[in-house]
Parts: sequence; structure tokens; C-alpha cells
Amino acid sequence: MTYSLSSSSGVDDGGLPRDFVGYGRTPPDPRWPNGARLALNLCINYEEGGEPSVLDGDPQSEAGLTEGGNDGLKLRDLAAESMFEYGSRIGWWRVTQMINARGFTATVLGCGLALERNPEVCASIQEFGYDVCAHGWRWEKHIQLSEQEERERIAHTIESLRRTVGERPLGWYCRYGPGLNTRRLLAEEGGFLYDSDAYNDELPYWTQVGDKPHLVIPYGLANNDAKFIRGGMATGNDLFEYLRDAFDVLYAEGATAPKMMSVGLHLRLVGHPGRAAGLARFLDHVKAHPDVWVCRRGDIARHWIAHHPYGGASE
Repeated sequence: MTYSLSSSSGVDDGGLPRDFVGYGRTPPDPRWPNGARLALNLCINYEEGGEPSVLDGDPQSEAGLTEGGNDGLKLRDLAAESMFEYGSRIGWWRVTQMINARGFTATVLGCGLALERNPEVCASIQEFGYDVCAHGWRWEKHIQLSEQEERERIAHTIESLRRTVGERPLGWYCRYGPGLNTRRLLAEEGGFLYDSDAYNDELPYWTQVGDKPHLVIPYGLANNDAKFIRGGMATGNDLFEYLRDAFDVLYAEGATAPKMMSVGLHLRLVGHPGRAAGLARFLDHVKAHPDVWVCRRGDIARHWIAHHPYGGASE
């Protein structure tokens, strides 16, 4: 069955451009490789150097998702800047070592400007075989951009990532959520396999943008270390227990209805030793389970396109 942007419930909603139904009680069998019960995608948010900064012409430094803040003062925040730098100087190497040591892979949700500022990280992305989902040029609210401004940002980010990591991005994920034009502009650009600007499912799904099919691979903010800053987690064990429980529920369901699980990681957060310990425990928990496909986001997109094409019976 096909689920469009409008309601598929049969209820007259006046053309409301939202879908509250999705796959409903009969989601498709994703047929993950080798009969995997779960597709797990580790998402490393690489943002250090792409956040709002007085040095880059912003009215104040970004203090969000750091250990502290400047309480909105319109000033440069040297402490917050230093906390971001921890992510690129220390966190990247600690987190990737943990992932690589277990034979896993990952997707980098990378801001174009941030990656331009650390060529060694860019080289290691290629060395490790990770893929990159564009996380915007830098932190900015796409909903506040004009259509032409957003079109230019997308094009600039593509060319930047092509230079720094050796290939264009196949996916897109906005830092503050998409604008009303974002998905259409991505589809019009023509080179993206998917976007992840949605939080509404545990499987990829097709939508239509104009006359073009467009694949959405939903992301998630629940399985995410941002909870350390937002008050939901305090210790590495909190992170481990939450991710373990989410994994265990999805793994059990995967015996009959396999799904996907995204885990969001921020280097300046989970990269600290006490938090990284929880990530290590979770990765070991995953490693102890058979039939888990630890994959990149581009791998999921290519699999879905090949096995569940637009208009197919299992769509």
C-alpha cells in the first residue's frame, strides 16, 4: 500500500498534509541482509565548528548541548567554544575507537563547515569507511531561510563535503528541523537517496514530492545522548540502560517484525570518559547478539530502494 503525505485513514481531513497512520498494524518485512532482526545505525553528530559563533558573525556563541551556558548574553562564550572543541579534539577519537574496535560502522551527521575545519577527521572518515549524511552547512534554522537561501546552502554543503570527505552526501538532516521547502529542494537537487528530517517511524518509507518518489529514513531523539544535557541522564549507566532496553525491545519484536534503530551521539557529550563507558557497554551488548545488521544510513537507503521500491507491494 502507498502512504502519501495526506491522511490514508479514509477520514476527510480537509487535505491536512500529515499522515497519522503510516504502516499501521502490518508493517512490511524489511528483509534486512542475512535475515537480521534489527538494523542498527550509529549516528555521530559532527558539529564542532559549525555551531553559532561570534567569530563567524553570529550575535552570540552557542551554548546548547554543552555543560553550561552564557544565559543568552550577546557575547562570545569562550567556555562554550572550548566545550565544543573537546568533541573534535578528544571525543571523535574515543568514540570512533570504540566503534571500530568492535568491527562496527557508523554514519556521520556532518555539518559542512565543521568538517572543513578538521581535515584529519575528514581523512579518518574515509579511512574508517563511514558515510556522511549532510547536517546542513552549519547550525541555522532552515525554516527562517528564504527558498533561494536554502537552495544555495544545500548546494554549498554538497560541494564542501565532496571536497572534504571525497564524495557527495546521499542523505540530509537539518539541525533545527526542516523548513517548509527543504524536502522539495532536496528532491529537486536530484542526488539525494533520502532525508532523515522525520521522527515518526521505525522503518523507512516513501513519500512523493511533486511528481517524484522520495525516501524518508526517520531519525530519533529518544536514543540520544542529548539527554545528558536536557536532564534525562546523569551517568554512563543511564545511557547504557536506556539504549539496552530500547535494543532489547526491538530485538524481541524483530523475531516477527524487524525494525531499525538509530542512536544519536554527540562527541562533546558521550565523548567524555564517564559517559563513553556507557556507550562501550551498549556496544558490547549489541556484539553479544546475533542477527543484528550494524550499518550505515546509506546502506539502509540502498537496501530499501532495492527491496522495497516505490509503488511496490510492500511499500
